[in-house]
Amino acid sequence: MKASIGLIGLAVMGENLALNLESKGYTVAVFNRTIAKVDAFFSGRGKGKKLIPTHSLEELASSLETPRRVFLMVKAGEPVDEMIDTLLPLLSKGDIIIDGGNSNYQDTNRRVQEVEAKGMLYIGTGVSGGEEGALRGPAIMPGGSPAAWPIVKEQLQAISAKVKGMPCCDWIGSGGSGHFVKMVHNGIEYGDMQLICEIYDIMRKYLHLTAEEMQKEFLAWNKGELSSYLIEITADIMGHKDEDGSPLVDKILDTAGQKGTGKWTGIEALNQGIPLTLIVEAVFARCLSSEKTERVEASNLYPSIPTVSLPNDKKTFLHDLEDALYVAKIISYAQGFELIRKAGKENDWNLQLSNIALMWRGGCIIRSSFLERISEAYAKNPALENLVLDPYFCSVLKTKVAGLRRVLAVTVLSGIPAPSLSAALSWFDGYRSASLPANLLQAQRDYFGAHTYERTDQPRGSFFHTNWTGHGGSTASTTYNA
Repeated sequence: MKASIGLIGLAVMGENLALNLESKGYTVAVFNRTIAKVDAFFSGRGKGKKLIPTHSLEELASSLETPRRVFLMVKAGEPVDEMIDTLLPLLSKGDIIIDGGNSNYQDTNRRVQEVEAKGMLYIGTGVSGGEEGALRGPAIMPGGSPAAWPIVKEQLQAISAKVKGMPCCDWIGSGGSGHFVKMVHNGIEYGDMQLICEIYDIMRKYLHLTAEEMQKEFLAWNKGELSSYLIEITADIMGHKDEDGSPLVDKILDTAGQKGTGKWTGIEALNQGIPLTLIVEAVFARCLSSEKTERVEASNLYPSIPTVSLPNDKKTFLHDLEDALYVAKIISYAQGFELIRKAGKENDWNLQLSNIALMWRGGCIIRSSFLERISEAYAKNPALENLVLDPYFCSVLKTKVAGLRRVLAVTVLSGIPAPSLSAALSWFDGYRSASLPANLLQAQRDYFGAHTYERTDQPRGSFFHTNWTGHGGSTASTTYNA
């Protein structure tokens, strides 16, 4: 018996897509580079189903009906190219490779051309819905070789979600269009999740609500205009207990991972000149969450902020504007030098940040006396992780940040846009927070994608996965961070 489709990659999404295809009547040949996963799947969740376990790509190719259809569910980037290069000699003219991972759309543009040049067809498709969606019906966004669509349409639409009888799957267009649409979808997803997490953070830090009280609110909101999958699972997460009966969300470390699509969305927005500000800030919020050690250090330097009152006269407010500008300027340079420091470290450039600051004192557009202070900070401590941790800049920020808060309170109440000033204060408050709401974000990622999380009561580097729904599998996704 030949299989009607092959699937490579048995992490959580691959496993569930294979089971989804099988449940729709298709025989599926499966392969994984770690062969033990094939046997474990076949004797576990795949036992007794119309699945053909294969232990080599040659065996996979020979087990498929023609034209062969091979679904790749492997890590984006080089692993996809390596798999394509290995697979192509085993295929014949008219066979189809389907990349269902989160590949960069520009990679898909290239791969379509390369595969078509060798007589085969290529589809790059976004698959959204996480672990549960892959099993029960995801949204599928295929694009690539137009000639491939009539051949795979029935299968892809069969396994997709249905709304009012209509499949959540249709042809997007040529080249990398399918992965482009999925990329923007994921960028919007980043924004949705960050917004929920910020609301959660206000609930717990300002209203001092318990997880149980927050669950009631999210459950109520899910019955109104905010009804959505992410609100639904957030309510579920709030009610999930750890083994000791305490809320599990409180035990999850506030460091959130990402797999690249949100970052790519921001880069593309910059390329196209689209002000995708909310989504880009959501991506940066995840980046900030990963700086856990620095945030804990900063939280000790910058204690809780007292309530500030609005300025009541012009002279006072002008002084606040001066302070706001200086504080925001410090934060802007702190971010820029952090980027230079990290890139230098990653590339082994041995950069001297003190000297770089001195070079900018004259001639260049941003020349100012302020750069002398930056040079002094890095000269005193070449290993300084961020300017706001330097004693001088720390004292300035403690003294003057209240002015920025008052200025932004006025802009918000007056309807005056101040995007950069707002972003500066949000970053500062995030950087000085030992605890961010990224614990909820990581719980959401584990809930829908089995992306795992670290725990506050376990050593760093140990990752855990929870079967949140009670009917998910124990297989976890990869934990790489783009």
